[in-house]
Amino acid sequence: MTDAQNPLLADWQTPFGIAPFAEIEDSHFAPALDAALAADLDETVAIAEQTDAPTFANTVEALMTTGAKLNQAASVFYNLAGADSNKTREGLMREFSPKMAAHSAAIYGNVALWARIRTVWENRKVTDLTEEQARVLYLMHRNWVRQGAALDGDAAARMKEIKSRLATLGTAFSQNLLADEREWEMVLDEATLAALPGYLAEAARSTGEERESDGPVVTLSRSLVAPFLQTCPDRSLREIAHKAWAARGANGGKTDNREIATEILKLREERAKLLGYNDFASYKLETEMAGTPDRVRELLMNVWGPAKARADADAKVLEDMLQADGVNDTLKAWDWRYYAEKRRKAEHDLDEAALKPYLQLDRMIEAQFGCATRLFGLEFAPLEVDLYHPDCRAWEVTRDGKHVAVFIGDYFARGSKRSGAWCSAFQSQRKFPDVRAPIVINVCNFAKGNPALLSYDDARTLFHEFGHALHQMLSDVTYEMISGTSVARDFVELPSQLYEHWLEVPEVLEKFATHADTGEAMPKAMLDKVLAAATFDMGFQTVEYVASALVDLDFHVGAAPLDAMTQQAETLDKLGMPAAIGMRHATPHFAHVFSGDGYSAGYYSYMWSEVMDADAFEAFEEAGDAFDPETAQKLETHILSAGGSLEAADLYTAFRGRLPGVEALLKGRGLAA
Repeated sequence: MTDAQNPLLADWQTPFGIAPFAEIEDSHFAPALDAALAADLDETVAIAEQTDAPTFANTVEALMTTGAKLNQAASVFYNLAGADSNKTREGLMREFSPKMAAHSAAIYGNVALWARIRTVWENRKVTDLTEEQARVLYLMHRNWVRQGAALDGDAAARMKEIKSRLATLGTAFSQNLLADEREWEMVLDEATLAALPGYLAEAARSTGEERESDGPVVTLSRSLVAPFLQTCPDRSLREIAHKAWAARGANGGKTDNREIATEILKLREERAKLLGYNDFASYKLETEMAGTPDRVRELLMNVWGPAKARADADAKVLEDMLQADGVNDTLKAWDWRYYAEKRRKAEHDLDEAALKPYLQLDRMIEAQFGCATRLFGLEFAPLEVDLYHPDCRAWEVTRDGKHVAVFIGDYFARGSKRSGAWCSAFQSQRKFPDVRAPIVINVCNFAKGNPALLSYDDARTLFHEFGHALHQMLSDVTYEMISGTSVARDFVELPSQLYEHWLEVPEVLEKFATHADTGEAMPKAMLDKVLAAATFDMGFQTVEYVASALVDLDFHVGAAPLDAMTQQAETLDKLGMPAAIGMRHATPHFAHVFSGDGYSAGYYSYMWSEVMDADAFEAFEEAGDAFDPETAQKLETHILSAGGSLEAADLYTAFRGRLPGVEALLKGRGLAA
């Protein structure tokens, strides 16, 4: 097959440039990626070897025209590798992770190219650049320095080795975690099923049929295991399920991630020191809003105290409930969700099983679209196009009759999909070297059903990921390098966490939370209970998150630990971690931190962004309308459409007039004194 015949390398004559998924086979990936890597390197070398004096146009902009086929092929491969993997794709990930790292090292190690970029940077004050061009030049120069372009000799060679090894280890970590999640299941008998809510029993049956298991099953998909722990009255089964969930990546054998995590931390420290930093956290946080590890720790500890106090008080109540049930034991991690749910029913008269029929997936999708229509004038029309899996759906997004984006939703859990939820793009917005509209995807892991029903947390996740999607879809910049979510890591969660607030706007639930069987709107009494319970069990939720963020920070401050698990234990002991609460992501399954560098030393960023999202939604409340047009326009102009065109603090200040304090966050979580 020639390159022109490979659908991954062809010019796609498809609606809106969507990948021709029906034509793509696994056998196409390796030759396409190999050919695209070679072409990208040739294009880059040609720029480096020019004889013309370096300029923004012939160097910086020229680099933005390279790698078109690589971006095209890689966007398909890596999206599918996360959302719909198989043995072939997993093998290709192992093969291409070090190849991609070597390719990156070859480009950043091109001395002539680095010299051209450095010259353009040094001449920036006498060059007539737009504000956006100046920003792009600054970011490109900074990125090359941070990637080690200024290193030479043994240091440059060692940096190349480190990057290659980290790529291999990150892939292994992800695949081990996926294997543990894919392989474990617990078959449920009819007596156990009968004790579960109907929606959960149906989901267990559906999952068992899909897996061709021996009956209905609980798996390690959060959409199954979390409600099982919340509602199963059999304590021994809850213990089995929770221990399996907590042990992902730490079961011994070939899928064990503990030694991988330790090696990753050592290599990160070495990488940072090669670049002149004291430790990896100092290196990583230099480009974030937080700036320093001390500022991160200050935020987290300001929240930890109130959260732990609340969690300790809640633990006493739940342990009393456990013992009142005749259990002569202390409260354990597999008890917390079960008794918290019983307590929520008692204190708020709110039953998850009664609530779920009002949170139909299709209606909640309509709700997220409806809010975007009212806020930003976006319209969503279903698209009939070939996608990579039958579960996927697509919509064309328009405004005032003009095409804005394509939005794809892939909502259901399956064995081929990694856990969690995320937003990605097959194509990002840009105006140079040509105009491209974004093709954005939200991936979730909800349980199937007929109809599919969500928990309130699931519905929040749906809105969260759609907030990321809006950041991509409303982007309006010239250069892809700064479009959409190309912002500081501790700013990128602002649009997503902010969008969650619209799920709690009463008129949204009144309109879209309709019963799956009767079609009736959620009764006002239930709606009031849902909103009143919004901060219920927030001590637990905050403690499990902040503990994970502090463990991540301690991993990367100072010398790398000799053993990652020992460091985790020391951090939790120092914090006085409540015995019945585990980390949200313990080290062996902390994919945010160990599958790649994205959230390494940066898991705190959800909370940093939450400080802003709580304050940002107050702007709408101060305007007296959750859909206030003027505030929505400011949000779009200064944040959603701006990408990384300015520093994050400047973007937020342009929207709100100031930077926020932690008070709005504590108030929003119900933890304020």
